[in-house]
Amino acid sequence: MTCVATSRMEWLFQRCHKEAVFFSGFRSVLLMSCLLLVLSVSMYPGLWSIGVQLHSAFTGSYAPGHHSLLLINSPNELAARDIGRAIMERQLAASINILARTSTMYYWKGEIQDASEVLMLVKTKTSRIQQVMDFVRSVHPYANPEVLSFLVEDGSLAYMKWMDEAIPDD
Repeated sequence: MTCVATSRMEWLFQRCHKEAVFFSGFRSVLLMSCLLLVLSVSMYPGLWSIGVQLHSAFTGSYAPGHHSLLLINSPNELAARDIGRAIMERQLAASINILARTSTMYYWKGEIQDASEVLMLVKTKTSRIQQVMDFVRSVHPYANPEVLSFLVEDGSLAYMKWMDEAIPDD
C-alpha cells in the first residue's frame, strides 16, 4: 500500500510541478505583454513619427494625417503678425499665411455680429496642434479665439518633407 501511495504522491507532485511551470510561464508572457503595451502607448508619438518617416521612405508616398492646417482669426493684422511670429519662434509651425481682411458673421451673446478679421493659415505637424492651440489661447486678444484644425490628406511630397524638416520632432 505504501508503494502505491508513494507512486501516487510522485505522480501528483509531477503533475502539480508541470502546472506550476506552465502557469509561471503564462504569467511571464502576460507580464511582458502588459509591459510592451504600456511602453507602446507611452512612446506612441515618437513611434508614430518614425513610422510615418519609414512609410514615406519605403513607399515614396505621404501618410495622411501627419500634417494639419489650422485656421486662426485675429482682430487685426498687427495681432495676427505678433501671434504668427511667436508661433514661428517657438518652431510650432513650418509656415503661416496671413490673409487680408475677411468679412465675418457670427453669433455672440445671442446677437449676430458683423466684423472684419484677419485670417491666419498655420501649417504644422498634427502632433503640435495642442501646443499651438494652448499658446494661441494664452496670447490671443479674443476671449474665445477661433482655432480650427484640418488634417492634410495629401499634398506635395517635397513640401511635406520640408515641413518635417522645419518643425523639430516632439
